[in-house]
Amino acid sequence: MTDSHAHLDACEESATKLVERARVAGVGRIITIGTGIDSCRAALAFADEHEGVYAALGVDPHQAATPEAGRLAELRELLAHPKAVAVGETGLDTVRRYATPLEQLRLFDQQLALAEELSLPIVVHSREAADETARTLSSFSGTVILHCFSSPELLPAALERGYYVSFAGNATYPKAYELRDAAKAVPADRILVETDSPYLAPQPVRGQANEPAFVAHTIAALAAARGEELQSLAERTHENAAAAFGLP
Repeated sequence: MTDSHAHLDACEESATKLVERARVAGVGRIITIGTGIDSCRAALAFADEHEGVYAALGVDPHQAATPEAGRLAELRELLAHPKAVAVGETGLDTVRRYATPLEQLRLFDQQLALAEELSLPIVVHSREAADETARTLSSFSGTVILHCFSSPELLPAALERGYYVSFAGNATYPKAYELRDAAKAVPADRILVETDSPYLAPQPVRGQANEPAFVAHTIAALAAARGEELQSLAERTHENAAAAFGLP
């Protein structure tokens, strides 16, 4: 299995323990996410230390209000690391307004341009900003991964454009009917799973700190919704992650 999106630097437990437990649970790959320059450095350190851990490096929309001189140049340098496999997470968020829509859009556009320049996929954060996210991505020609998918209204554009759609633990919650319906509509070669650790623990472990070992709970819920065997979907999402991020 692959956990396509985790924040190892935000977890209280050591990355070593989390990776060990993930391996015991059958998780062979983890994409740990950088959300700012310091977070990106930490993500690369984890990737360097642990086999099967890779890093996506970006600046999330909540940091858009505090532009830093040289930030994008430093991000470009960090992305040259051999275990840096994507730009992001980046995107738009109208729920937690730490930055104005214009500030967020400017930062999103800058990172889309960087992903194009470096021929890397982009990991997109979109919360209640489906229309603007779809418009902003319309001219991007690279690989798009919609992380922690929570916007069913974004699904038509995602399916039409061949985006990867990644589902997290919130898709397992009893009232998350729309997310499970969306999961049923995603083609077999475009569905991904993630934990978004340490956030959004799946229903069977809800209330605990989330971790990569728990990704199987989300796979189980999605497999049931799609009418598939758990093992089949686990293998398929593992293969899809390799294709999306260019992994062995």
